[in-house]
Amino acid sequence: MYAIIENGGKQYRVSPGDLVHVEKLSFDAGADITIETVLMVNQEDKNTYGSPYVSGAKVIASVVKNGKARKILVHKQRPRKVYRKTNGHRQSYTALKIKEIVFGG
Repeated sequence: MYAIIENGGKQYRVSPGDLVHVEKLSFDAGADITIETVLMVNQEDKNTYGSPYVSGAKVIASVVKNGKARKILVHKQRPRKVYRKTNGHRQSYTALKIKEIVFGG
């Protein structure tokens, strides 16, 4: 059984027991959360699609940790000019451990 959820404008395929890094959520480590933005549920080779979300479906997960990803460097330069700029960025994330997928339909 798996589901496709939406978080932060991105879609993730999750199954029970998976560890998923999503956009930063305002929960502390150890908290249980419920994600109700489920786009699709697959259960025993039967797909259920929502428009846009599947009603009655939710994913229960626990927050493992909040952290920051590796630093990426952004470099800008104009040709034949004396313009060089380098910036670094570290994206914040929340690691979720998927406990179960609840679907009544």
